[in-house]
Amino acid sequence: MTKAEIVAEIANKTGVEKVAVQATVEAFMETVKNSMINGENVYLRGFGSFTIKKRAEKTGRNISKNTTIIIPAHNIPSFKPAKTFVNSVKDNVK
Repeated sequence: MTKAEIVAEIANKTGVEKVAVQATVEAFMETVKNSMINGENVYLRGFGSFTIKKRAEKTGRNISKNTTIIIPAHNIPSFKPAKTFVNSVKDNVK
């Protein structure tokens, strides 16, 4: 499902104009992104958590040049679905 399809679905269910729904969805995504950039996790009860995972420095290999490289420590965003979300998906697998 794409962002446009999500906007259309919400507009159909709520009766709100697509333009307003589009602005709301964009604002939501921007808020989540900015919170994570600022080091804050985002918790949505019943849906899931957007968290920041810290990756330690490690040694990697460039196979084509047969050399080793150091990959510096860094943070990555991750999403962990809520237990109720996982169970709903698990129960409806076809």
